[in-house]
Amino acid sequence: MARQTELDTGLVVAAHGRHVVVETPEGRRIQCHLRGKKSECVVGDRVRWQASGDEGVVEHVEPRRNLLMRQDEWKTKSFAANIDQVLMLVAGEPMFSESQLSRALIAAESAGIPVRVLLNKAELPQAEVARERLQPYRAMGVEVLETSLKTSPDASRALLTPLLQDAATLVLGPSGTGKSTLVNLMVEDAQAQVGDISQALNSGRHTTTSTRWYWLDAAARRGALLDSPGFQEFGLRHIEADQLPMLMPDLRAHVPQCRFYNCTHRHEPGCGVRAAVERGEISASRYRIYGEIREELERTKW
Repeated sequence: MARQTELDTGLVVAAHGRHVVVETPEGRRIQCHLRGKKSECVVGDRVRWQASGDEGVVEHVEPRRNLLMRQDEWKTKSFAANIDQVLMLVAGEPMFSESQLSRALIAAESAGIPVRVLLNKAELPQAEVARERLQPYRAMGVEVLETSLKTSPDASRALLTPLLQDAATLVLGPSGTGKSTLVNLMVEDAQAQVGDISQALNSGRHTTTSTRWYWLDAAARRGALLDSPGFQEFGLRHIEADQLPMLMPDLRAHVPQCRFYNCTHRHEPGCGVRAAVERGEISASRYRIYGEIREELERTKW
């Protein structure tokens, strides 16, 4: 292998199987494949690569600041690295899933990544119910913003620009909450950047990528949105079940009141967490979600 000092540097802006698109410091995008069967790259990785004909070979992945994983019924897969913040889109129509939101917050907390929640379609009557459902999250310190991306685009841009312009932001949200609207609002040449990626992946031979990197200012290569189409669930299987309460701030605040140091917060006497649920200081829905995720983690077999 070539010495690392002799290799070119780059940023992974798209990935499809063992093919990735690497962007050079000058902004050129090149299709690369990975050296070795066990190598893995995700969007956001900083890599060292070398040319091989018209393409390139990724020889080394630089150490990551953080790594996020997604999971389905069968497997867990890494999908984004070196994220500065997560922007979670929710709405009252369709009504957001508290379980999905909680999983996002737990995964980000585990990785040390700050999260903002953006309630879109704030002008709709259903937004009032969404606000009520978000109240426990505001109470535990999650920043919740509100906007109407389609009906108030200028106000939305003014709200989001200072929050996004200097960061790599992973944008998440179920179908229908306005993710595509947000990307097209904040990234003037979003479709052109998609075209660049398709071209770098050889004329759209790979029609979809799991995650895409968009520059907010492509010329200055400043600020970025990462969009993960078809996102289902964050992967949490790397988390130990006993660690889970410490990743949920509303539960964590009451753990010191538990009588037993190894309390699971489900049936033990003198449990500070369950006492807080009974007093209404932890919402019943959050406690239910904790139980569901804990059970899932306990039965997970590696």
